[in-house]
Amino acid sequence: MTIDEEKQQLRATIRRLSAQLPFRYREAADRAIARHLLALPEYRSAGAVFCFVSAGREIDTRPILEQTLADGKMLCVPLCVADGIMELRAIRDLKELFPGAYGILEPPADSPALSPDQIDLAVIPCVTCSREGRRLGRGGGYYDRFLAHYRGAAVLLCRERLLRQEIPFGVHDYPIPWVLTEAGLFEDGTPSRLE
Repeated sequence: MTIDEEKQQLRATIRRLSAQLPFRYREAADRAIARHLLALPEYRSAGAVFCFVSAGREIDTRPILEQTLADGKMLCVPLCVADGIMELRAIRDLKELFPGAYGILEPPADSPALSPDQIDLAVIPCVTCSREGRRLGRGGGYYDRFLAHYRGAAVLLCRERLLRQEIPFGVHDYPIPWVLTEAGLFEDGTPSRLE
C-alpha cells in the first residue's frame, strides 16, 4: 500500500470516528482547546495570528477568531486561490467571511494579503495527528505548502479521541512540534504546560 493509500484509509477511519463523537464531548473539547490556545504565552505575545476557519466537524475556531479580533491583534484566515494554494488574508470582522471553496468561509478577494513571515502564530487544522505533531490533513496540500515557507510558531489542534500514534508521513509533510488538545499542550510528544 502506498503512503497516499494509507492516508486515504486513515482519513476514512477518522471521518467515521469523528461522526460518532458525542456532541457534548465535541463541544466541551472545543471549548477547552480554545481556552488553552488563548492562554498560551505565544498567543498573548503575538501581533498577527493566522487561524483556519472551522467547517463541518472540525474544532470550532470561532471563539479563537473572535478573541483574536477582540484583543486587537491582526487576524489572518486562509483564502483558497488555486488548487492546493492558499493566501493569508487579514480581516477585521467575522462578518466579512462568505462561503468559498469547498463551502468553507473565506475572506473577500480584496482583503489585505500577508506573507508567512508577518505571522507570529499559526493555528493549523488536521484530520488527525500524533502527539509528536505528525499531521494528516484533508489531502489538498494547502497547509504543507504554507508550512514549507513558514518559520514562526505553529500549533496543531486535535481532539484527544482522534489522536493516532501512527501517521503515514511523506517527504512533503511537515511535522508541527506543538499539538494542542483538550488535555493541553504537547511539545514534541511530551505534555507541556498542561493545566
